[in-house]
Amino acid sequence: MKRIRCPKCDEAILFDDSLYTPGRTLVFECPSCRKQFKIRVGVKMPQSNEADPEFTREEEEPLPVGHLVVVENAFHLRQEIPLFPGKNSVGRHVKGTKANAAFKTVDPSVDQTHCHITVSVNRNGERKYVLRDGPSGTGTFHMNELVGLKESVNVEDGAIITLGATTLILRDTPPSDVEE
Repeated sequence: MKRIRCPKCDEAILFDDSLYTPGRTLVFECPSCRKQFKIRVGVKMPQSNEADPEFTREEEEPLPVGHLVVVENAFHLRQEIPLFPGKNSVGRHVKGTKANAAFKTVDPSVDQTHCHITVSVNRNGERKYVLRDGPSGTGTFHMNELVGLKESVNVEDGAIITLGATTLILRDTPPSDVEE
């Protein structure tokens, strides 16, 4: 067993490194703060040394480029869910979820992978957000219009997305707790 520490909150995480070949890259998600980070098995990571300004962590994960604000209601408190470049699977957080943009809720009408938001950059360097349904049991709504099963919808900053009884607002800025 090997113990690693989360680079954000310093939480200890145990895993069996004998199950993986040396040099393989693994992605972990901290159970406390949900930060995702990578390590390479069999490669020693240098310890952070604040006296060494040249220290950089290999394979630094990309910073979030936007976020979803979960509007508080009877099922959950207000939350901010970071969105990263590429495909973001949005849904209810449960143990073992495949959603990488999951939020905590007891709303039974939100699926574990309810919808997907793909973030890309166009030729002008502007971010583009594309919304697709999961498919989900109750549907995904953009500005009170149902998103069809095979339909893609471009969404912009301030867009209102509804999943079951949950309302999300898309923001084209990193979450407030992310330091740049």
